[in-house]
Amino acid sequence: MNASEYRQGLKNSHRLVVKVGTSTLTHPTGKLNLERLERVVRELADQVNAGRQVILVTSGAVGAGMGRLGLKEKPRTLPEKQAAAAVGQGILMHMYEKLFAEYGIIVAQVLLTRDDLADRRRYLNARHTLSTLLRFGVLPIINENDTVAVEEIRVGDNDTLSALVAGLVDADVLILLTDSEGLYTSDPQTCSEAKLIPVVEEITPEIEALAGGSGSTWSTGGMVTKIQAARLATSFGIPVVIASGLLPGNLAAILRGEEVGTLFLPREHRAQARKRWLAYGPAVQGKILVDAGAERALVRNGKSLLPSGIVGVEGEFEQGSLVSIIGPKGQEIARGIANYSAEEIRRIQGKKTSEITFVLGYKDYDEVVHRDNLIILG
Repeated sequence: MNASEYRQGLKNSHRLVVKVGTSTLTHPTGKLNLERLERVVRELADQVNAGRQVILVTSGAVGAGMGRLGLKEKPRTLPEKQAAAAVGQGILMHMYEKLFAEYGIIVAQVLLTRDDLADRRRYLNARHTLSTLLRFGVLPIINENDTVAVEEIRVGDNDTLSALVAGLVDADVLILLTDSEGLYTSDPQTCSEAKLIPVVEEITPEIEALAGGSGSTWSTGGMVTKIQAARLATSFGIPVVIASGLLPGNLAAILRGEEVGTLFLPREHRAQARKRWLAYGPAVQGKILVDAGAERALVRNGKSLLPSGIVGVEGEFEQGSLVSIIGPKGQEIARGIANYSAEEIRRIQGKKTSEITFVLGYKDYDEVVHRDNLIILG
């Protein structure tokens, strides 16, 4: 697809990840800008009312904490940032909960660290949790767990976090709302001839250079991290739009296919990117053998793998591992992420879903491999 077709395709976006930056939500003093916060909530609620699923990645916790603690300057040390975040996170969530409730929308706070997205089991658990919240009609509000995260497990910035979340939930689009109208040919704050770049087909070194060096005021915590986030999300097959969060109506305009902000085109189709990851990414940890009925349900009907169709398990693996699914003729028919360990699957193979709790004493999932985490091969 060309850029125009991608723009028009945004009209059909069902699952959105929207990242709102600190500059959009706070005054220069660091305190929350309640008028702007209320407008952002209203625009997000409007998308929910239109039938879309929205995941919000929000900054502002440290800034809100600064305001409450009376700090005049941004904290410099990690403990000071964490203390401000600990105070500010509650304030920020309270405001979101109150404002979204006016539109009948329930919100849920989800705090993540890099480990939550790197560890297979925790990644899978986060994915299932977010999917379940969306199924219940809840709007997840995500932030990095700044209060407890040490440097080694921090994602580092909410732009990168939003890109990882977009991949986690298979978002249709990632929208980064900031204090800039998009990516410019040069710094718009210092160059009157700077022009907005409407479309970026490939993130080249030249494109990265447009964001400025790490020492420039404009790029610090700004466009540089957004370009990095766009590179990450587009590698997942997800289009990205960087646009101003200061202008009312921008979110709706983007989703009407209008030329707002800078659109970064995905490197490949989202399904193709996920298929490539499942098929050729991590090493397969084990095999699950299935009968003809299960093969038919998976290949022809696009169903999840249930325990009733499993006839055997090979290898030892943990929950969240990538496994190969083998048909009755001995050929690999699919790959997917297992919701149970090899030992657990051996105990429930051939059983009905309703029997899982009786056999294991608990039931985390009905499916051994959910169709969202499964790809058919061949």
